[in-house]
Amino acid sequence: MKRNILLVSFLLGVLLLAACKPAVKPSGNGDAAEPQVLTVMTHDSFSVSESVISEFETQNNAKVSFVQSGDAGQLLNRAILSKDAPMADVLYGVDNAFLSRALAEDIFLSYDSPMLEQIPAEFKLDSRNRALPVDYGDICINYDKAFFAEKGLVVPQSLGDLAKPEYAGLLVVENPTTSSPGMGFLLATIAEFGEDGFLDFWADLRANGVVVVNDWETAYYTNFSASSGRGSQPMVVSYGSSPPAEVIYASEPLDDAPTASLTGKNMCYRQVEFAGILQGTQNRALAEKFIDFMLGKSFQEDMPLQMFVYPVNPEAVLPDEFVKYAQQPAEPASLDPDFIAANREKWIQTWDETVLR
Repeated sequence: MKRNILLVSFLLGVLLLAACKPAVKPSGNGDAAEPQVLTVMTHDSFSVSESVISEFETQNNAKVSFVQSGDAGQLLNRAILSKDAPMADVLYGVDNAFLSRALAEDIFLSYDSPMLEQIPAEFKLDSRNRALPVDYGDICINYDKAFFAEKGLVVPQSLGDLAKPEYAGLLVVENPTTSSPGMGFLLATIAEFGEDGFLDFWADLRANGVVVVNDWETAYYTNFSASSGRGSQPMVVSYGSSPPAEVIYASEPLDDAPTASLTGKNMCYRQVEFAGILQGTQNRALAEKFIDFMLGKSFQEDMPLQMFVYPVNPEAVLPDEFVKYAQQPAEPASLDPDFIAANREKWIQTWDETVLR
């Protein structure tokens, strides 16, 4: 009996000790912090590999949400209209044609990214680093090589050639009020003919049957004869990097690109695209990390075959297809961003009166 009492006492003691012992938390990630959400506004042409974004998300315990907001001009308008209650933390896609307006509206915070040390000075157009360069490309006229070969027609050698009778009705362009490539091409004509002469050139183009549409997608995929739309115009305002896309996305393997670009002096306009941290963000630290990531090798090497643009970081290696088929003009047109900002609305209005009315 005594032994039973002692045994019961011992067991009760063990149970009391177990009850007093702190509970052990289960192993695993049940108590891990939730990913921080970073929202990025972009234009509709933005594209990036899922694996590249996953790399950033994993490194920073983050979730990146992209909000596509139209063409570059529409994107900027939305950012300006919502600047008191920003829709995102970061904006990507404003280009040098709209840069001065973005800076004048004060939508960006300054950020001296350490990655800027790797970026050539020619792309750094904002001394306060509110808008940081990410990529560049050239807005050029693409032409249908088969059409010109079959007709025995020499391709235009200058912008002025486009108004010659042999090219009547062969060119489709985008409206500069609604399209970034359209705006870039308008700026190229201003760089070539000057403020006093560009409207005369456009009047000649109109008389020569130039076709004007609202956006690049319509111009390229509906009107352009070398695209899937098999349209009526064998020349289209597009990009010097469009020919590689025709090879890469062809339904059957191609030995050569069916299109090429006109790259004579001032026939292309150099476009630089920027990213910036939006005023009012609640995620500044994470936004800075994303800007750094965009300028890093992984993101920069992904862009050429995603958006068919050139990386601004010279350490990024270009894909073979890009090197083989993309064309870069030796003397692209360019205008000072402040000069553009001071005259953009006037140029667009007079262009509209000359070409569309």
